[in-house]
Amino acid sequence: MKQRGIVVLALAIAIGILSGCSDRGGTYETLTAAEVGERILQAANLSEMQRGDAEKLQKIYQIEASDVADFVLYTALSNVQADELAVIKVKTAGETESVMNQIRQRIEAQTVKFKDYRPEEYYLIEKHVLKAKGPFVFFAVSKDVGRMERAFDDALK
Repeated sequence: MKQRGIVVLALAIAIGILSGCSDRGGTYETLTAAEVGERILQAANLSEMQRGDAEKLQKIYQIEASDVADFVLYTALSNVQADELAVIKVKTAGETESVMNQIRQRIEAQTVKFKDYRPEEYYLIEKHVLKAKGPFVFFAVSKDVGRMERAFDDALK
């Protein structure tokens, strides 16, 4: 009888552990771009950047705010700096590639703009990170790009 109790207890513990490690797809649905952005703000220094709004999102990426579920955008204080951070939550998975293509066009434009004009900023653009995870698209150009990417990944674990 004791062995059966131990087996039941072990089984209950295993189920608890496995359910804790299960797919967190639901988390993606409830997580907002603002929450992901907050994690990035805690990990990286964005003091040289300013928060962008829907108008800025449309201007630099040609993405309408109404076309995405949520977004956080930070850009350089000056147009002679390349720093950017965008966390965009798409409404449907099919929109991810379109959003990433719009950002790639921005990367190309910034590359042309900075290549000969500001080599140190061009270097940052070359080291950019653009990736998607679940419904989120992450784009960063910064000296702190590594910390930003780790915070993004940690927020979506």
